[in-house]
Amino acid sequence: MKIYIEGAGEVGSHLAKMLSEEGNEVTVIDDDVQRLEHLSSYADVQTVAGNPSSIKVLKDAGVARADLFIAVYPFTTQEVNIVGALLAKQIGAAKVVARINDEDFLTAENKLLFKEMGIELMFYPEKIAADEIVNALKHGSSEETMDFAHGKLQIAVFKLDEDSPLLDLKLVDFTKMMSAEEALQFRVIAISRGDQTIIPRFDTQFQFNDLVFTISKRDGLAPLIKYFGRRNIEISRVMILGGSPIAEMVARSLSRFMTDVKIIEEKRDRCVELSERLPDNVQVVNGDGRNSDLLVEESIRDYDAFVALTGNDEANVLSCVVAKRFGVPRTIAEVENIEYIRLAEDMGVDTVINKKLITASRIFKFTLSGRARFVRYMSGTNAELIEYTVAPGSAITKGPLRDIDFPRNAIIGGVIRGKDSFIAVGDTQIEAYDRVAIFALPETVRETDRFFK
Repeated sequence: MKIYIEGAGEVGSHLAKMLSEEGNEVTVIDDDVQRLEHLSSYADVQTVAGNPSSIKVLKDAGVARADLFIAVYPFTTQEVNIVGALLAKQIGAAKVVARINDEDFLTAENKLLFKEMGIELMFYPEKIAADEIVNALKHGSSEETMDFAHGKLQIAVFKLDEDSPLLDLKLVDFTKMMSAEEALQFRVIAISRGDQTIIPRFDTQFQFNDLVFTISKRDGLAPLIKYFGRRNIEISRVMILGGSPIAEMVARSLSRFMTDVKIIEEKRDRCVELSERLPDNVQVVNGDGRNSDLLVEESIRDYDAFVALTGNDEANVLSCVVAKRFGVPRTIAEVENIEYIRLAEDMGVDTVINKKLITASRIFKFTLSGRARFVRYMSGTNAELIEYTVAPGSAITKGPLRDIDFPRNAIIGGVIRGKDSFIAVGDTQIEAYDRVAIFALPETVRETDRFFK
């Protein structure tokens, strides 16, 4: 696939590297030569120096041949990305997507307007990150969660600590602990261990510090929590460190159903702004949240969750560690350096949010067949979670799962059929128009995709 990316900032560079490693032909356009040179030093991409909003630059770069054009120009107003995407579409790009920074553009009416103009997707990374955080706070029992089909199927991630009842058990022994009914309600779909992601087999053994990815029906989540030795934390009081745009969106959403939401922000002017813009039941405190004495003064021990969104990775991770020591049950940190994600998890941060990975999930879908409805990267693993709608006559429908030679490094976790949902097992027969949840390692994504065409 020929992919053109407008902008070699953090998001554009991450997308360029990721998409080129997937075997795509990637060209990056930017007017900052230093950014392009830095990208070329570690990614196998072509670069074009020039104004990404120039028709001549776009035409000379060959955008007319683009299968996908991604407008993510950094440090500028969203209009630059919108104009670049619209120009690319008119020049001949098959599909175009654009990064924005205005929540109003995401209303159903406005999204339809831009779609009619030719922009297939508009994404606001900060808003997506805020939604991820709010969703995580609604599920207090695991490190990371995700709902399929309004919760009919749920992905949950559990970290195995030294007290976990599953330590040293093999998967086959775990399955023997379940009742026949429970075995149909949930299953383990992947294990992240250090830098390795494992699609588990019956002889796979659980180890200390493993991140265990599971899929369950709605009724299966409670027994799953029990087996992992967890308790469901009821979160009603949340402290947020930092007054960033993400923090503002999180606080506004939480104010609708939390009893206590507090933001600690160092800049006084931003505090005034937040106080004026947020609902009255959100407290805004001016101070340095890295100071543990201030956190004690603000009664950190009484909060159920601590969310660090300062824009500084180190401050976010360390403040979450401090919050844990004060007894806060749930911590969430924004970590933009991908190299720090596993370190943050090893230091005890429950959930890590990374805007680049979230953005990549939304865009990667456009590089697959039209049957892929949704793609998501789960933090702590390099695998993709993909939701497909099954095409009539596709290879996945040709027999029970055990007989169709499905890629070894991919696993079908669950199926939604009409109003029903169920966990996939060996004798499951996939049918046309089923919605299927798949966990796949990067090297098998293309092969997996072919089963749904």
